[in-house]
Parts: sequence; C-alpha cells; structure tokens
Amino acid sequence: MTCLEAVAGYLPPESTPVSDILGELGVEEAQIALYRRFYGFSQVRRAPDSGLRDLMLAAAGKLDALRGVEDRVRYVLYPRTIQLCAPYPLNPLHDVCAELGLRRATAFSVTQHACASGLLAVDIAGRLLAADGDPDALALIFAGEKAFTPSAQLIRDTAIMGEGMAVVLVRADGGHDRLLGYATRTLGQFHAAPFLPVKLDAEFEGIYPATLAEVVLAAVRQAGLEPRDIDLVLPHNVNLISWLRVAKMTGLGRDRIFLDNLPVTGHCFCADSFINHQSASALGLLRPGDHYLMTAVGLGATFSAMVFRH
Repeated sequence: MTCLEAVAGYLPPESTPVSDILGELGVEEAQIALYRRFYGFSQVRRAPDSGLRDLMLAAAGKLDALRGVEDRVRYVLYPRTIQLCAPYPLNPLHDVCAELGLRRATAFSVTQHACASGLLAVDIAGRLLAADGDPDALALIFAGEKAFTPSAQLIRDTAIMGEGMAVVLVRADGGHDRLLGYATRTLGQFHAAPFLPVKLDAEFEGIYPATLAEVVLAAVRQAGLEPRDIDLVLPHNVNLISWLRVAKMTGLGRDRIFLDNLPVTGHCFCADSFINHQSASALGLLRPGDHYLMTAVGLGATFSAMVFRH
C-alpha cells in the first residue's frame, strides 16, 4: 500500500501582488478586481533570481527524512504541467539527483496529466516500489515549476501561477500517510486548453465543478469512506468560487477545505496539495487517524483525487 513517508515544501521569499502581475500581462482593471475579490488571490510567490534547479534543491534541503537514506531512493519522479522546462541539453532533474547523491535512482518526468501529474506520480511511485519488492526502497517526487512565460503565469479566469516547490518521499508500505483511494478522469475533448475555442471554453467552465465533485466522491468511495469521514481537503489552489461550488456538491463543508495558502502562494502547478500538506501539518490540522483528500485538475483535461489516512 503506497505511503507518503515525508512531505516538504519551499516557498520563495519574494511576494508579488497579483495586481502587478496581471497588469503586466495586460489584464484590465475590472478583471484584476475579479481575481482579487472573488477568485481569492492577493499575492504570488516568485523567485526571479532562482532557476528550477535552485528551487528543487531548496525544497530537498527541507526534507529531513531524506538525509542518510539517499542510497535507498530507487526512483526520482518529476511531474510537470509544462513539458519543456529547460533548453537542450540542460536537465535540471539529473543535475539535482547528482548533487543530492541519488546514485542508485532512475529519474524521469511525468507530464501526461498536466497539473494533476503530481497525484499520478504518487500512484506510479507506489506501483514501481511494490513491483520491486524491496520494503526499504524509496521514491522521491519533485513538484513545482517556473512561471517563465506569459502563458505559464496565468490560467484565464482560473488561477495565477506561483513558483513554490514540493518534495515527497514515497514508500510501498509503512506507518505514515497511507493511500486509501485514487480516482482520475480525463476529458480529452478539452485537450487544447488553455487555448480553447470560446464554445469549448464555456463548456469546460460549466462542467468543471460537477466533474471534480464526481471524481472526489469516487476516490472517497474507493477508500471505503463517506464525505463526512473526510477531516481535511488539501486542494489545488484555483479560484475560491469553484471551490465553494465543489464543496456544496460533495457535502464537504467549506471549513474542511484548506484554503489558507490560496491568497498568498497562487497555484503552484503540481505542488499545491503537497505544499498545503506541509502547511496544514505545521498548523496541527492533521492528527493521527485523520482522513484527508488531495485534489488536482490538469488542463487537457484531467480531474484527480486521492484519499489518505494520516
């Protein structure tokens, strides 16, 4: 059974007001007010002087559980929203593996589910470790990206992108956070997102809350639970309005959805749920035995949810 052995995150110290970012992207003042008042965004964390390698190493430096077990790491996975992260022949992932001393690890990227690739990576890591049959083997997952182009900085009417980075240590079995249920659904007719024709864009916006709610409930059922059994939701940080709709459709109260980071970090690609996990743990919101839900939606369009026991 897949377990999260440890989770850590890194948020760059620089906070940029969303009004500055949206203004630079040519968003009109009325729309900027919408992002702030109704979508819930205030600031975004960015690291203009740091590259992807720097962010990954900063996050790894906060994962105390990695120290001394580097030789047990068999796989390093990097789930990404954007397929290309560096100009050829640079490879930040392999550079980071070398610097961390992960000599025995096979490293590769996962991109097929866009922002939902982080949850896909957890599933893949658990399956690979289970197939290996070594109870001491580990997998390491990095999640987070650079918002290095205008199209990577904003998902229209949905989210503003941040540059937080998460790192997750996974094992096939253990006494930490156990994976109980995983559900995912891809609606391929929206594969051209975020540049959908107006008609398809409106259709996607219309089906988004109900589809996410359906996948959330499927993951909860697979875990053998009911919505009332979920103590905390660790969401992807997209706009507040959509989360209020999903909460109503699923029976998950607004008070159980951890939205503290949304106003101050933005949507950090595949990293949101893991960064939220670290924040919730630091605040004492996750207690032993609690059931929590992670969610993610990747443009293209993949809806995913995972249920864990803390």
